[in-house]
Amino acid sequence: MAGHSKWANIKHRKAAQDAKKGKVFTKLIRELTVAARNGSADPSENPRLRTAIDKALGANMKRDTVDKAIARGAGGGNDEQLDELVYEGYGPNGVAILIECMTDNVNRTVANVRAAFTKAGGNLGTNGSVAYLFESRGVMTFEGAEEEVLFEAAIDAGAQDVVAHDDGVIEVVTAPEDFHAVMDALASQGYRSSHAELDRVASTEVELDEESGAKIVRLIDVLEDLDDAQNVYHNAIIPESCYS
Repeated sequence: MAGHSKWANIKHRKAAQDAKKGKVFTKLIRELTVAARNGSADPSENPRLRTAIDKALGANMKRDTVDKAIARGAGGGNDEQLDELVYEGYGPNGVAILIECMTDNVNRTVANVRAAFTKAGGNLGTNGSVAYLFESRGVMTFEGAEEEVLFEAAIDAGAQDVVAHDDGVIEVVTAPEDFHAVMDALASQGYRSSHAELDRVASTEVELDEESGAKIVRLIDVLEDLDDAQNVYHNAIIPESCYS
């Protein structure tokens, strides 16, 4: 796994989210509501909801807003009914891209996703065209930790991999079902992650030059900006200069 590119992508997403906090909050509230509606309103019994809560609080959403979204989902009121869909496609240079969406209008969403790909010189694919390249994983990052000590603690807690980066960031990767257990075990030892989420990690990657990287970044930005897009994943190794 190319952890260096992964961390750059996380930083890119966080910067974009900070610039569009209102839209990000809308997507987080949507995820909280759907997670509570489709499972227990108790995060200890609903891993998806716990992840959504952690992500919302990590984005500085007020606890009262989080609780209201959960109550709305658990109450099963007359809120919009959302379909959860995954779209797959290829960007420039054969980069595989996977988009998770929640929508109340499938025709609108697929049209917007297709238009984004077409404009960027890519193609919307069929179901299964790129999904096989991505595996679900828990990913958490730590800053300022001693590498060897954190490595031992993470592996002992059940992590699958630990990747150290040149900028001092350490990335811990887990199986999805072990994500919260590993995070709790590390937290009990004083390790607090700067970023943690259930993610889709590519099994193969495409290394890009600056020109191609800039095209992919523009496509990712357009896709992430779609109202119905919750998460966008890709298998590109993008030069950090493309994020500036």
